[in-house]
Amino acid sequence: MAATGSNRGWGGAGSEQVDPDANPDYKQVFDCSLTLVEDDPIADENLSFYAPNLCPDKPEGFAKGLQEYYLQSTDFELDLLCAIVGSVGEDGSFFRDKFTRPMALLRGNFYPERPAWATDKDFGIATHTDYGCLTLLATDGSPGLEVRKIGGGWIPVSAPPGEFVINFGDMLDIWTGGKIKATPHRVIGTSAERISVPLFFNPNHDANVAPMGSAGTMQAWAHLKARYDATYVHLQVD
Repeated sequence: MAATGSNRGWGGAGSEQVDPDANPDYKQVFDCSLTLVEDDPIADENLSFYAPNLCPDKPEGFAKGLQEYYLQSTDFELDLLCAIVGSVGEDGSFFRDKFTRPMALLRGNFYPERPAWATDKDFGIATHTDYGCLTLLATDGSPGLEVRKIGGGWIPVSAPPGEFVINFGDMLDIWTGGKIKATPHRVIGTSAERISVPLFFNPNHDANVAPMGSAGTMQAWAHLKARYDATYVHLQVD
């Protein structure tokens, strides 16, 4: 990622800092996303949110498997998003045309065992909220994820392989005028390694994510860029 300037491919330990009051996260990541067709009208707009994927040649079928999972999961997440928004009295169908070229990001997280040198400012991933709408999180079943309770304190959350954790993100909080709250969470790390696979469901780059029914304008790409610039160490400017 540091070589390409986009969130595609591998990011090493210390490549992200989700909390400015904590040290950079010690996890490693691998990111991929939507691949645009060659004649897509926005393919030449130099948008890093649609950058080419960078996948290893081995194991065989790695890229194909990720792309199939990505397509199936984004279809599911759109249905889930519409249902969740409908459950709080809003029009879920409002979102249907906002995800035709989603900036959804599929990530593999590798959390090594918590290092012996770690301090109270060192995390697998420090306290944060996700940036987009929904996160569909698959894990290997290992513990480590914690969700902050309203009023303070933490709840451990785990799911066995084949089950999923759903996080609400900042964009959904904004879009619904706070009817759906973003989920603060963290991974401190344990004596065991952990793998998780989140799919961050983000809309088209030009979707207006200002509160539904308002006269405001906030394009999705600008929201994500601000968060990425503050998170990725190689994009931070002193």
